[in-house]
Amino acid sequence: MVDVNETTRPRQGSGNTATAGSAERTPEFRWAMDAYAGLRRDLFHDAFAYRPLPPRRTDGAVAHRLPGRTGDIAAYLPHAVVCFFAFLAMAYGYERSLSGLSGGFPFLLNGLLLAVPVVMTLVRPIGAFWLSCAAVVLTGMMADHGSMSPWTPGSGLMHLTVLAVVALRTRPRVSLNMWLVTLGLSVVLSVVRGRSDTLGGVQVAIFYGMVLLVISVGHIRKDAERQVSAEKSVTAVERDRRTVLEERTNIARELHDVVAHHMSVVAIQAEAAPYRVENPPPELAQAFATIRENAVAALTELRRVLGVVRAEDYEAPDAPQPTLADLDGLLANVREAGLPVEKVITGAVRELPQGVELSAYRIIQEALSNTLRHAPGAGARVEIGYVLGGLGLRILNGPATGEAGPSQGSGHGLTGMAERVAMLGGQMTAERTAEGGYEVTVFIPVTAAEPERDREPEPEPGVDLAKRTEERT
Repeated sequence: MVDVNETTRPRQGSGNTATAGSAERTPEFRWAMDAYAGLRRDLFHDAFAYRPLPPRRTDGAVAHRLPGRTGDIAAYLPHAVVCFFAFLAMAYGYERSLSGLSGGFPFLLNGLLLAVPVVMTLVRPIGAFWLSCAAVVLTGMMADHGSMSPWTPGSGLMHLTVLAVVALRTRPRVSLNMWLVTLGLSVVLSVVRGRSDTLGGVQVAIFYGMVLLVISVGHIRKDAERQVSAEKSVTAVERDRRTVLEERTNIARELHDVVAHHMSVVAIQAEAAPYRVENPPPELAQAFATIRENAVAALTELRRVLGVVRAEDYEAPDAPQPTLADLDGLLANVREAGLPVEKVITGAVRELPQGVELSAYRIIQEALSNTLRHAPGAGARVEIGYVLGGLGLRILNGPATGEAGPSQGSGHGLTGMAERVAMLGGQMTAERTAEGGYEVTVFIPVTAAEPERDREPEPEPGVDLAKRTEERT
């Protein structure tokens, strides 16, 4: 049996352990450990890894205009610049080694010691930084340059070049860690050399920090621009996808009236058919009744689907959906808005499926609206061709003669046209003309169909069709 007091009594020394654990978990301690972990990842982990500097792209605005192989040579311009600064660092080391270094330090070795870290940044950037720090230690211990001590002109130029190249090739956090190491190195060397005034070395390190700050800000800005560009691309894709869905919803709303009309006609004719035959067989009457029930059920489901895709502010149209027979009214309205438009019809005019005529009307309407918005002062021409296999449309406008104002449309008119054409299995092209205008060409295939039979007029509301038929007989 376990004693409750034994299980709840704290063990001896547990309080000290908790106190130590809480001290280790302070925000300052965590920040210090994170900083140390970042320093290890950036400057110690695979410090001498092989990371060659790739050549520049040659498809830029300037490089691709260079003749011959000059463009290929220009791709290695950054490498040449780094090598030039390595030569300058070596020249400074050579000049100062003649009189500035003590202990008989060979001038050639001094120049190479300052040039190698700069060249090494092209292949092993982090390793080049540590080699540069080692060169700074050697030159700082063996040479003196007055107020800049422990920096000499050669070591200062060399280390600045290394910091700049490595910062350009890495991310901002690496620049911060390199600057902290450089600042600590400058202070320690000044103390080791027995100089009480470390202000000069610290000032040089602060100047290095300013250079690294400018490079880091440039990195952050490029990363932000790259992220914004990626987000814009994703947003554009989502916007196009949403626009396609909206256009399909609009098409579904418009075609609802067309489909609903045909389904209503099927239901009425199926109900009236048995009364057209004297003493129809029961099987025939039952078949027509089944047809009517299915048509009414389909019409009900169609209305439910329309309720799903209907927007909150959607208002059902009072008039029937337009067809090509209503095109003259549209053209008259466009002419009143200031757009001279000409209509040309070729082929034998015939009645087409209502969905085809509705889509053709909307395509012409959108094309003329685009002309009004984007080509003020231009004229337009609408060509309608009735061919054996379908319907051809061509809406052409000339170049604009005035300045276009701000567009009030959604900017996705072509998307709506393409969706209508794709729904009907047609083809569409939209492109600029050589004269500076715009041309939209559409072909909608139409299969040959039998001529429609006479339709039974719809009954008046509240009157039963069977009752009316009995009264007539």
